[in-house]
Amino acid sequence: MTVLMVPKSKFKPKAFAYLRRVESGDHVCITDHGRPVVDIVPHRAEDDRELEELRGLVRKYERPMDPVDVEWEAGT
Repeated sequence: MTVLMVPKSKFKPKAFAYLRRVESGDHVCITDHGRPVVDIVPHRAEDDRELEELRGLVRKYERPMDPVDVEWEAGT
């Protein structure tokens, strides 16, 4: 694995070449005036597994500002 430090001005014109490097296992760190800003790393299958475990646990509220019909108990 190689970590490439690339100024953002040089990343844009060669973005596809850098992404191919990431696909082959390298890491790319995009910098702004020498300061690291963004890391681009290869995708890992473990990331998918962790997200799959969370699927269905988050509720979507269509109207979040509506009143909630639940009795709340104040803690002391």
